[in-house]
Amino acid sequence: MFPVMIGTVVIAGIVGYVSERSGFTHNGILQSIIICVGGAFVFYFIRLMFGFGFNSAGLNAILSSIGALIIVPTHWRR
Repeated sequence: MFPVMIGTVVIAGIVGYVSERSGFTHNGILQSIIICVGGAFVFYFIRLMFGFGFNSAGLNAILSSIGALIIVPTHWRR
């Protein structure tokens, strides 16, 4: 359980960094990483509590990070 959580944080950080460097978002590198890690943590704990998600923990981390990047910043954009 603990290695999966660490892997989730690492994958979410990589997704946040790559999304910012590729121009997918314009939040700033640190802000994108924080958003991705937060979204991945939420989905990780939902997976633990309710048991739904994808079979792969890495796929869960990638999709939840991208979802958080899409949902969170668009609320505050002008």
